[in-house]
Amino acid sequence: MAMSVGDKGEDAPMSDINTTPLVDIMLVLLIIFLITVPVVLETVNLKLPDVVFEPTTTKPENVLLSVRSADTDGDGEPNADSSACEVYWGQTPVDSRELLKKGQDKLEQLLEDIGGPQNITEENFPEVHIRGDINTPYQCIGGVIYTMQYAGFQKIGFISEPAPGSGTLGRL
Repeated sequence: MAMSVGDKGEDAPMSDINTTPLVDIMLVLLIIFLITVPVVLETVNLKLPDVVFEPTTTKPENVLLSVRSADTDGDGEPNADSSACEVYWGQTPVDSRELLKKGQDKLEQLLEDIGGPQNITEENFPEVHIRGDINTPYQCIGGVIYTMQYAGFQKIGFISEPAPGSGTLGRL
């Protein structure tokens, strides 16, 4: 504790503030917070993959889908109230029923070609590659993913443009 000794009179008010108790309280609170914060923050230890952009190798048996919002104005930008989606199998527009049917037919044809389900390997099983427009709502792309999984496809990936200046563009 600090003690005031001075040549002023005893009745003069003291103009200095004793900050020692305030500092003591702040240090105690700091220690309490340092101890409790790691307990409050529950985390799961994960090793996240190191991602390097790799060009997609397209096999002839892969399914290439394009998804975009329906544009009714003709200006290239989707309407805010438009929830319709356009899905293309290659270059052919399809609706959700046709998408499911084409997906199931493709897998049935694959089973016939390779001689049954016992001959399926990771190398000969087709993948679905989805190219989604940047303005497409998630419900459109999510619906396509769900439909293709329901048809029986196990690998579904997204095709995107590499970031400008990425190392892969320089190697092509």
